[in-house]
Amino acid sequence: MAKTIITAAMTGAVTPAGYNIPETPEQIAEQVYEVWKHGASVVHLHMRDDQGFGTMNPVKFYQTIKQIRAHKDCDVIINCTSSGDNRVSDDSPYGNAARIIHHRIIPGIEMGTFDVGSFNWGVPGGVFHNSPTFLIDNGKNQLARGIKPEFEIFDFGAIRSVNAYWKQECIKPPFHFQFCLGVMGGMDATPKSLMLLLDEMYEQQAAGKLPKECTWSAFGIGKGHLPVMFTALANGGHIRVGMEDNVVYGTGKDGKKILATNLMLVERAANAVKAFGNEVATSAEARDMLSIKPLDHEAVSKALEGITIEYIEAEMEKLKAFGSTYTVAKGMGGK
Repeated sequence: MAKTIITAAMTGAVTPAGYNIPETPEQIAEQVYEVWKHGASVVHLHMRDDQGFGTMNPVKFYQTIKQIRAHKDCDVIINCTSSGDNRVSDDSPYGNAARIIHHRIIPGIEMGTFDVGSFNWGVPGGVFHNSPTFLIDNGKNQLARGIKPEFEIFDFGAIRSVNAYWKQECIKPPFHFQFCLGVMGGMDATPKSLMLLLDEMYEQQAAGKLPKECTWSAFGIGKGHLPVMFTALANGGHIRVGMEDNVVYGTGKDGKKILATNLMLVERAANAVKAFGNEVATSAEARDMLSIKPLDHEAVSKALEGITIEYIEAEMEKLKAFGSTYTVAKGMGGK
């Protein structure tokens, strides 16, 4: 029977306050444990600062990962963003270094995003910069650290762009794509969009511009989350759900919106996988499918204990040598 990987995107960087979004490391870690028990084999992590804005502060990632691994029975795959704060998405040397410092110094990160390409993120959301300079540095760091890249694909041309980084040898097969649909500036969250992307991926594979060894997952923002999820299942893909992507579960008989939680969304995704006739992949099975090495929980926990917040803060201080700090007054998200 086919296995389907469920990724839970817990928090995001821009989802507004007023919903059931975990924000602190304690809240995120506890919800991670709950969704893992109900079928999420991968969790995608963003962090929030004390004002609720998206942040790339490595202390927050450290605290969250350490608390997740404090659950001795939890082997969930930890996937961390490289783009969780618009204030450092400016392609400056400082901003680029700040976006991947946690991938460089925090143990236990198994997957990391590799956002192939730049675009305008909403209005007035600004430009989502992912320059070749940044992506090559990101890829080389992930390769050196044994972190599996997750190629986030927001539009058509991004699939073809992966070939350029493959040629640079900063990424290596097998590849894993995450088709991200519904963000303004990217493709719509529709079955048609997903099918176009899949067709392009298959054509690139047939032409030798992508390796044969590719896995893929998809999600839709907002109202598009269910059409995209069911289209992914129908075409042999994996799925992502969570509060980063969608805050509304559905509409009640009274016409009022039913607000979602991460657990509600994961439970529904698991039920959909089973109704389709597949089995929900465990984290161990997902590691095998994604070519990620098995989790050595004891070694990861020991490595996390081996670093301190003081060490992390000292590494953050070194970033000032790159020059500028935050480039805009206010981040996206917030309370």
